[in-house]
Amino acid sequence: MIPLGNGEVGVPLPLEWKFSQVFGERAAGEEVQEVDIISAIEFDKSGEHLATGDRGGRVVLFERTDGKNYAFRKDQEKMDYSNARHPEFRYKTEFQSHEPEFDYLKSLEIEEKINKVRWCQTANGALFLLSTNDKTVKYWKVQEKKVKKICDMNLDPSASIGNGRFSGPIGAATDFVFPPGGFPSLHLPVVIVGHETQLVPRCRRVYAHAHDYHINSISNNSDGETFISADDLRINLWNIEISNQSFNIVDVKPVNMEDLTEVITSAEFHPTHCNTLAYSSSKGTIRLIDMRQSALCDTHAKLFEERETPGSRSFFTEIIASISDIKFGKDGRHILSRDYMTLKLWDLNMESSPVATFQVHEYLRPKLCDLYENDSIFDKFECCLSGNGLRVATGSYSNLFRVFGCVSGSNEATTLEASKNPTRRQVQTPSRSSRSFTSLARSRRRDANGGVYDFSAKLLHLAWHPTSNVIACAAANSLYMYYAEDVPR
Repeated sequence: MIPLGNGEVGVPLPLEWKFSQVFGERAAGEEVQEVDIISAIEFDKSGEHLATGDRGGRVVLFERTDGKNYAFRKDQEKMDYSNARHPEFRYKTEFQSHEPEFDYLKSLEIEEKINKVRWCQTANGALFLLSTNDKTVKYWKVQEKKVKKICDMNLDPSASIGNGRFSGPIGAATDFVFPPGGFPSLHLPVVIVGHETQLVPRCRRVYAHAHDYHINSISNNSDGETFISADDLRINLWNIEISNQSFNIVDVKPVNMEDLTEVITSAEFHPTHCNTLAYSSSKGTIRLIDMRQSALCDTHAKLFEERETPGSRSFFTEIIASISDIKFGKDGRHILSRDYMTLKLWDLNMESSPVATFQVHEYLRPKLCDLYENDSIFDKFECCLSGNGLRVATGSYSNLFRVFGCVSGSNEATTLEASKNPTRRQVQTPSRSSRSFTSLARSRRRDANGGVYDFSAKLLHLAWHPTSNVIACAAANSLYMYYAEDVPR
């Protein structure tokens, strides 16, 4: 059991999720442009800002609006709303982070799609973040600056410097004296700094030419000075201030590529130990490495792997075991992993098996052959943990996402839809498999219990607010936000 805030030990109250906000909602029947589909979501550590990236290479920033004009604490207690409010956000700014490129040496087109965004430490009121596409990581600074306007001014000797005398360039033989009345037809540009401000994004660093394969992860270190970027075969360590040099700390590329048996799928730094990071593989394993052991971390400190049940192996076993995302808990003791069928919560002190397993797609097990032919079995769903570590969440098909309680004894399992009415489709996971499909060409199917699943509507990306029960998730080009309240027993 997990000790609660009141000192007791028990299962926390279940949560009732409600719709909060939506950005970019499309009208019924409106076609979604490919470049507008959201491909990355990330809250900053304070929870005051939210960033999204899309397939068009744009990064959009949102800022928290509630609580900025709160009254004093005593007034809050009198008004009894300090705990009733939930985080609300508004559009702040956007910028073009990446453009489409072409690698002429490899005859390869590089898409502008944003794979990941990660917030960095703020400084002097400016926001900093990293964004990456398949090949290049960029370091951005977004800061408010006062608007400068250029106006014309008549050249009037009464307003000139030096009492009507204009000194020429250094070393000039004579000075120029204004005639009486000045030059009415001559205008000089004057820069006037007003009180208005605007957000100015500026690319501070570009970290390029370090990956032969597509970048699938970037992660900031707790030291605030370094970060990692990972592709299928390598993990590189960067100093934020140095863009022309990186250190290869993990390399799983074999001498002969025919001997390749697994690839790196995700990587993340430990939230507090700057020498520790974890990475997952396509074989369903998670390796914890300590950078103090050696410069090239070709051996792991810990290996988290669940033993395969005898007699359960099939053609799809390795495919569905591939981990698409890992996240450290805020406490640094737990790792959450997502494979195609399940969510698994691992304790760093127990390598042999996860402490909890949550079934997400078990109802799809009879349909794996059809999902393989349709390539849906290779979809990469992300996962997230609540700030207090009591719950986990991940996405599914039909724009659904699931929230699970991970405290011992909790049976909380909520299915929500990314819409203004998140509970209108409380789909129960069918206990029995539905009849087999002949094809997934139409992508929309009905299970034995009458639930309709749309395999073209994939909720791949979501993020949990670091301090509140607020989830942001992406459904195509729309960003939905939900908040939760305790359900009375």
